[in-house]
Amino acid sequence: MPEEFVPGPLDRSATTYIAGHRGLVGSAIWRKLDSEGFEALVGRTSSELDLRDRSQVFSFFAETEPKHVVLAAAKVGGILANNTYPVDFLSENLRIQTNVMDAALEHGTERLLFLGSSCIYPQLAPQPITEDSLLTGHLEPTNDAYAIAKIAGILGVQAVRRQYGRPWISAMPTNLYGPGDNFSPTGSHVLPALIRRYDEAAAAGAESVTNWGTGSPRREFLHVDDMAAACLHLMEHYDGPEQVNVGTGQDTTIKEIASVIADVVGFAGETEWDTSKPDGTPQKLLDVSKLREAGWEASIGLREGIESTVAWYREHVGELREAG
Repeated sequence: MPEEFVPGPLDRSATTYIAGHRGLVGSAIWRKLDSEGFEALVGRTSSELDLRDRSQVFSFFAETEPKHVVLAAAKVGGILANNTYPVDFLSENLRIQTNVMDAALEHGTERLLFLGSSCIYPQLAPQPITEDSLLTGHLEPTNDAYAIAKIAGILGVQAVRRQYGRPWISAMPTNLYGPGDNFSPTGSHVLPALIRRYDEAAAAGAESVTNWGTGSPRREFLHVDDMAAACLHLMEHYDGPEQVNVGTGQDTTIKEIASVIADVVGFAGETEWDTSKPDGTPQKLLDVSKLREAGWEASIGLREGIESTVAWYREHVGELREAG
């Protein structure tokens, strides 16, 4: 490795491993890199390669020796799953991350991008949330085990930089949506859940749809294709120990999002709000100044992104996963 690494275009002919290439983020990154001319993309399904199994991971890296790695594999779930199975979320994610990073280190991976989650930040972090809010307060208790695992991943990247000088980096996305999302009634996040609810109501000719809460909480949403573009940009333009927030820098109320979705799917009925149900955090918005300084901004507008996601959902509705 050179003493001072200078980011630049990645070698399109070099082996690039995308861990988690079938997931929402990993599949979008695969599409992006494929469209950008990467000739040696490598991916394995969980049945082909169990990333929790250290010996399997090391054998895979010995065989493929990837120059670039995007670590998008993780055990993920909604609030209920995180709250019910904290041991699973902590143990499995720590093993996945440690195994991949250790194997990448041993087998000469030059550039590694670790993907985390905005849940790494304190529950009461000032808005918009800056990168230096990390480890300044208590985590959201319902998913603290998952968050701690992701924080450990960031520290893993920083440790490799300090001890071995490898130019590895971390990115923390905001709420993501798009093709390949989870539309399960019980396990999905708010935007895909609303798409399914309104689309089914429109198809059934329902007179009304009832959503939880007041609709007033503000949330930030980033289309997964924008996320993939940001990942490639960071790998080619950013080098630093601090994680980089990836988002739009703008948020929208749940009520406004519901209105756009209703319009896109053609639902003409009324929307009612069950105010006996919880709203959750009033606002969750990432500060994306560091990302903009690196030269990247989101380009897919919320309505445009919702339209393409609705089209994908309708095309794949018969084969969607139903579990959380």
